Amino acid sequence: MRIGVAIADWELRIAMPAENYNRRTSELDARWFQEFADQEGIGQFVVGLPVHHDGSESAMSTEARQFGAWLAEVTGRQVTYFDERFTSVEAAEILGHAKLTKKRRQARLDKIAAQVLLTAYLESTDPDHDEPKSLDD
Repeated sequence: MRIGVAIADWELRIAMPAENYNRRTSELDARWFQEFADQEGIGQFVVGLPVHHDGSESAMSTEARQFGAWLAEVTGRQVTYFDERFTSVEAAEILGHAKLTKKRRQARLDKIAAQVLLTAYLESTDPDHDEPKSLDD
C-alpha cells in the first residue's frame, strides 16, 4: 500500500507534498514514520478518512482509523482524522494540467492528494485553535 505524505508549516498555513511511502513491514514502517516525524518536527499527523458521499463512514474508514491508532502509538504523536472525499480527484485534476507522462502523474498522485487533504484541513481550522471547523460551515 502506498501512502501519500505531505507536510505543513502551521504558522504559514501552507501544505507541501513530501513523498509517497510504500508500506513494507510493521517494524520498517514504524521506523520510517518515527524518523520522518523526528526529522521534520511533526507534532501531529492528519490521516485522511474515506467516507461515503453522504458523510457516513465506510469499511475503508475503519482501516484508516486502525492505521491512525497504530501511527499514534509508534510515533507518540497526536493523530487527527479528516474527510478525504474528492482529494484524489482534485489531485488528478491538478496533475492533468502538468505536462507529465501518465506514469509520472500516477507516481505523484498520492502525495499531491495528501497535500490537498492537508490544505483543506489547514483551511478548516482556526489558526488560534486546534479544532477544525465543520465541513458544513
